[in-house]
Amino acid sequence: MSPANIVQEIREFNQGRDPRRLRLKYSAMRASTFSFLRGTCHLFYADLPEEAVLQEAPLAWICGDLHLENFGAYKGDNRLVYFDLNDFDEACLAPCSWELLRMQASILLAGETLGADARGAGKLCRRFLDAYAAALAQGKPRWVERPLANGLIRDLLQDLKRTQRERFLDKRTFLKGKHRKFRIDDERALETSEEEREQVVTALQRFAKSQKYPAFYEVVDVADRIAGTGSLGVRRYAVLVEGRGSPDGNFLLDIKEALPSAPTRYLKVGQPAWSNEAERVATLQFNLEAIAPALLAHLEIGGRCCVLKELQPVEQRVNLEDHAGKFGKLETVIQTMAELAAWSQLRAAGWRGSDLREELMAFGADAGWRKELQELAVERGETLRGYWKEYCSAYDDGAFD
Repeated sequence: MSPANIVQEIREFNQGRDPRRLRLKYSAMRASTFSFLRGTCHLFYADLPEEAVLQEAPLAWICGDLHLENFGAYKGDNRLVYFDLNDFDEACLAPCSWELLRMQASILLAGETLGADARGAGKLCRRFLDAYAAALAQGKPRWVERPLANGLIRDLLQDLKRTQRERFLDKRTFLKGKHRKFRIDDERALETSEEEREQVVTALQRFAKSQKYPAFYEVVDVADRIAGTGSLGVRRYAVLVEGRGSPDGNFLLDIKEALPSAPTRYLKVGQPAWSNEAERVATLQFNLEAIAPALLAHLEIGGRCCVLKELQPVEQRVNLEDHAGKFGKLETVIQTMAELAAWSQLRAAGWRGSDLREELMAFGADAGWRKELQELAVERGETLRGYWKEYCSAYDDGAFD
């Protein structure tokens, strides 16, 4: 892809997004190749090679944007804390190998962050593929909660168990009289226009009528939320609701606009006919995770379909930078991530076009594809490094001002 085409593709893909948050996205993409990978899922799939391992692998439901930062801890709808895949914006039906290629590329491009040279990153990729294949061949989807976790993930879940709701509310909000208001810090939250605030309030009032406890969703305050990389610029709100009562029983909601899945632009596989993109995201998250996150639902705000879930004090990731170069700890985390990827695919095997569990199991038991897929990941990583250099040059010349 030529430099001009890279600039044009990125501009067109992000057209119509909120300029304030889009500037943050473009700046983040300039910071590193890994951040560029996170912000350009559409580019990753744009020119995949026509290799058999990418075209003939069993069909599975994939998250579509698997990388090191799309795993985390969250509170489920049963109020227990889990560690799992946590981003399904790009979820779709595709050859299961597409998911593995993107995850390997993220490991290779995050090598500096992990304290790994090319050889070390390659070793982590092999560990990922071997663990994924073993979990897939076993055919039994499992899950990770605190008593079952190991290493850094166990430490994360232990720390999050002690997180208090009031402390989390105090970080994001402040008291104004008897009610809370969002802290507008331009890092996590921006001011919302009055028009959009009214749209959010109206949508939640309509949604609340279908819920068991409508008063729970009474809106106290609304802010534009800043989070992620790839989705920056998409309409996203943090909403403070009455919950169990003001001020310390309030809950925070995350409401995010859902856009079409980027990989489907390049897939030859037919997709189900969803009523809208938010239904796709929420339905697939519900089916691919062991336990759905608290308050997961979808609704429409001002003509935009959006996914709703609780914004939680326990939505956290393992900070791999703090353990750079500690390969024993990193390998344990990578193995767990690989198992989670396999378990999510097994969980939806045979559902709405996915191949049967037996076909996925046979793929996992076949060692023949792993070396080829790892070689393709190295090539893909180098291609993305080239794209990033062209992007940096264009960014520095003001092409994305």
